[in-house]
Amino acid sequence: MGKSNIQNNIRRLRFDANEMTQQQLADEVGASRQTIVAIEKGNYSPSLELAFKIAHVFNTTLDGVFSYHPETNPKSK
Repeated sequence: MGKSNIQNNIRRLRFDANEMTQQQLADEVGASRQTIVAIEKGNYSPSLELAFKIAHVFNTTLDGVFSYHPETNPKSK
């Protein structure tokens, strides 16, 4: 699976939250550390439910954590 068009601020948010570890975040949202790693790297797009849980942990909105950048393909027009 390639890089996603969804980018995130999870690493920065974890750092700002007293340097929360990936494992601590995973425990908070009920996911594996490997899932958090993959999301942070942009290799995996979380389910909507998991995205909301992550935003809730950091007391922010979805767009405070995630942003979508559509791929522009001039051939598709």
